[in-house]
Amino acid sequence: MIVRIGEFQAADGKSEQLFSFLQSLTDYITHSKGCVSYDVLRKHDSPGAFAVIERWLSIEAHRASVDNFPKELMEQAMPLFAGAPKGSYYLS
Repeated sequence: MIVRIGEFQAADGKSEQLFSFLQSLTDYITHSKGCVSYDVLRKHDSPGAFAVIERWLSIEAHRASVDNFPKELMEQAMPLFAGAPKGSYYLS
């Protein structure tokens, strides 16, 4: 089992929209082949900071999900981010 932890920072004034966007990915991600779970967390003392915890059967399954996500939807969401998202894989 692989755990992917992603970190996201919202652009100024965009925290609610980024939170909604990350939550809107739930159906797509959880229905992707190899996905076990997907959770969006908001940092308790910094409402514009988020973590996404994903559990996958393999790194390849996660990467396939990312590769298959509609590029135009991701491009539309880019103004919500203060910077490039960060993420790492962990063994479970």
